[in-house]
Amino acid sequence: MPATLMRAKVNVFGMAPHDHQHDAHQDEHGHAQHGHAHGHGHGHAHAHAAAATGRAFAIGVGLNVAFVVVELVAGVFSESVALVADAAHNFGDVLGLGLAWGAAYLAKRKPSERRTYGLRRTTILASLANAILLLVGVGGVSWEAIGRLRDAPSVNGVVVLAVAAAGVVVNGGSALLFLHGRERDANVRGAFLHLMADAAVSLGVVVAGIVILATGLRWVDPVVSLLVSLAILVSTWSLLRDSLDLALDAVPQGIDPNAVETFLEELPGVVEVHDLHIWAMSTTETALTAHLVMVDGACHDAFLRDVGRELTRRFQIHHPTLQVEPPDAPEECAHACDDVL
Repeated sequence: MPATLMRAKVNVFGMAPHDHQHDAHQDEHGHAQHGHAHGHGHGHAHAHAAAATGRAFAIGVGLNVAFVVVELVAGVFSESVALVADAAHNFGDVLGLGLAWGAAYLAKRKPSERRTYGLRRTTILASLANAILLLVGVGGVSWEAIGRLRDAPSVNGVVVLAVAAAGVVVNGGSALLFLHGRERDANVRGAFLHLMADAAVSLGVVVAGIVILATGLRWVDPVVSLLVSLAILVSTWSLLRDSLDLALDAVPQGIDPNAVETFLEELPGVVEVHDLHIWAMSTTETALTAHLVMVDGACHDAFLRDVGRELTRRFQIHHPTLQVEPPDAPEECAHACDDVL
């Protein structure tokens, strides 16, 4: 008996899907037909949330572009490499916000005949590009700061203090724009956390301005710029690692593949699970494929629907595809071994 391919798709946003199920059966030639369970409709709430997120990106990008220009001019005028470092950091955030915004827009494009997944994966490419740009910026600012440690110029502490304080307000206010959406979307959550970190970095520059005003120690400015660069490097390295993992189809962070396999193995009627793959379709959607060896009759009408809902509820896996195979197949599945794709 040939394997029966069965697709289970569930609603990403947890709404009750409108299911269209067709039982697998054999035609007059003895070939197994396919059974599918489809989930439809993202709802008006999602449309409103997407519009609100779009406005948040627009306002956040606008505020940060204006602040980057002001901070860069102030840094050059006051000869503060700490301000220039923070401006470079904020410019990286502007690029990151812009890339995430553009990728989120492209991810909503409908699938085509050639791009059957649409352009969802642009969200992963955007995060990878953002990480690379930030690393390049960190290298340039760090090089300049190390040079100024030997011969630190006098710095206008008042300008440093005022501009950095404005940075705390701009970054903190921009982060609040993403406060409500951070629990639904990994991109929004990343923007929120990144902007909050920027506010903390700007607060560090404020401290540098206060120290310079109080002590006149000129070396404080390049030291703070190096600390800023180190903070950027730590956060960017994590972003780069996670982005590379997603680009290479690694299991997304937060999903335990062993727990997923155990869940599938413990389903009623399942004898064996093999050829299990879990990967990110985008930074917000996860897909799964697996072969389930099941006893005859165990795959009843509601099986795919219930498994799909549980995979979404337990593991945030939104696009599962399950291939059901009989235990008495004449030939063993070519993908039954763990080292075979």
